[in-house]
Amino acid sequence: METDRGIAVKNIASSGQPDAGGRSGGADTLAGGFRRIGANLGGACRFYVLLLRRWGSIAARQHSVFIKKGILMNHAKVWSIVGLVVLSLVACGRGTATALPGPAPTPIPLPLSELGPYSAGKRSYVAEDPARGNREVPITVWYPAVRPEGATQTAFWVDRGWDPDPSGAPYPLLVSSTKVANIFAPYLISHGFAWVSVDGIDSYPQMRDEMYNQPMDILFALNEVATHPSEGLEGMIDADRAGAIGYSFDGYNTLAMSGARVDPDYYRAQCAAPDTTTTEVILSRLSAFSCDPAKDWDAFAARAGDSLTTSDDGLWQPMADPRIRAVMPMACEGWWLFGERGLAAVDRPTLMLVSTDDELYAENMLIYEHLGAPDKAFISFVGRDHMMIYDTDMVARMAHFAVAFFGVHLQGREDLRQYFSEQFISQYDDLAWGAAEGE
Repeated sequence: METDRGIAVKNIASSGQPDAGGRSGGADTLAGGFRRIGANLGGACRFYVLLLRRWGSIAARQHSVFIKKGILMNHAKVWSIVGLVVLSLVACGRGTATALPGPAPTPIPLPLSELGPYSAGKRSYVAEDPARGNREVPITVWYPAVRPEGATQTAFWVDRGWDPDPSGAPYPLLVSSTKVANIFAPYLISHGFAWVSVDGIDSYPQMRDEMYNQPMDILFALNEVATHPSEGLEGMIDADRAGAIGYSFDGYNTLAMSGARVDPDYYRAQCAAPDTTTTEVILSRLSAFSCDPAKDWDAFAARAGDSLTTSDDGLWQPMADPRIRAVMPMACEGWWLFGERGLAAVDRPTLMLVSTDDELYAENMLIYEHLGAPDKAFISFVGRDHMMIYDTDMVARMAHFAVAFFGVHLQGREDLRQYFSEQFISQYDDLAWGAAEGE
C-alpha cells in the first residue's frame, strides 16, 4: 500500500502499458541486493536497513526508464544507493565483511504456471461515476482474444485491439488495479478469464482517501463492464461470476472488497493508545497505516460519504459487491483499519498468499486468523520477501494458485481444488500450508 513497500521497484505507466518483460531487470537486482544485505546484518541494524532498503526501492522506481529489453537506471542515483549500502555495512557490521548468499535455487514449476490455451487482448477507456460526482475512472478490459496469424503471445505482453474470442464466452471476471493486472492478467486470461482493471491507482505512503477511493473505483469498473460493455465485447464477460485479486496496496483493496468493514472506533483507539497487537505486529514493522485521518475524522468520513460510513453498529458499510464471489489478497495490510470486528464480516472464499520474510507476514497471519469466511486458506512462500512480485518464477507460482482458486469458485472446476490443497503444498519445501514452521 505504501510507495516504498508496495509494488515499488518498477512503475508501470498509468496508461496500463505492460513492462515489456522488464520485471527482472537492474532495479529488481538492486532491490534483491538490499534484501540479502538486510538478511545478513545483525538484529541491532534491522530498523536502519529496512529504511535503507525502502529508500532504495523508491529511488529505483523513480529513476528508472523502461525499454522493451529491460530497465535502465540513472547512474548517479545507483552509485548513491551503493554508497549508502557500503556505509550501512561499516556502521552495522563494525567493519566486518558480510558474505552474500548465492542465488536461490530455481523453484520447481507448478502445474498451472504455464500459459493456457487462450491468447489475450485488451482495450482501455475512461468512464465517469455519477454516484461520486462524475469521478473519472480510467479502465482497461482484458479478454480472451483471437491471435492474428504470425503473432506471438507471452506472459509479459498483451496486444491491444485483437478481436475477442467468443469460443468459451461468457468468461468469469477478475478485478484489480492495472498495475497488478499487468503482472497476472496474461496468465489468467489464457486460462479462460476476463479481467477489468483501473489504471493509475498505486501504492501510497500513508492512509488517506485512497483507502476508500481505490476499492470504490474497482467496484465501479466491475459494474461498468457489466452494464455498459464496450463495443465488440457484448456477451464476452460474465460479471456475475467475479473475483478480486491484488498484491500489497492492491491486496488491501482486495481485502476491502471481501466484505471486511472499517472499524472507526478500533482504528481511532489505536491512534490514541496502541494496544499490544498494534504495537508488536503493526508499528514494529512500519505499517503504511497512519493516524492522519484521525486528526480530523469527521472530515475524512464526510469525504467518504454517508452511504459508506453510516450503519447501526458503528462499522462502515462493506466496500463490496455480491457479484464478487471469491477474493485473493496477497501480501496485504488492514488489521489496524478493520480490526477483529471488521474482519469477522468477511463472508466469501478467501485465499491469502504471503512470503515468510515479508515485514507484513505477521500482520497477514493475524488478518487470516480473524477472517469470518469459513472457506479460507493461507499459503506461505518460504524464504521469500515482499519483492518476490518481481521474480518471474514467483509470479508464475502465484498465478498457478490464482488459476486453481478462481477456477474452482468462478469456473466450477472442482478438479482444480487439489492444486491449492494442504496435500499439494506439502510436496514443496519452499511452500507451507498456513504459518511456516518457526514463524
